[in-house]
Amino acid sequence: MAERRSKHEIIFDILNLISSKSGRVKPTHILYGGNLSHDRLKKYLDELITGGFIQKQEEKGKIYYILTDKGYKFIEEFKKIEEMTQAFGI
Repeated sequence: MAERRSKHEIIFDILNLISSKSGRVKPTHILYGGNLSHDRLKKYLDELITGGFIQKQEEKGKIYYILTDKGYKFIEEFKKIEEMTQAFGI
């Protein structure tokens, strides 16, 4: 059975997904791409906005989430940690 993702892994997955879509994405893309329920998605998006990792933008009646510099930095640092843990077999 597959292990559950940690909170940090879910945050990374959300931010990485936004980054892979040119740094701007609709919430439904995050919902499906992040494999999250609507309630969990809302919780994580609110937390990421409050933390300054993403910004919510409305354009022509549609909602988009945009990655901030802090969000890009988190992705960068998370990848370094993942590489280190794999190098040590953790």
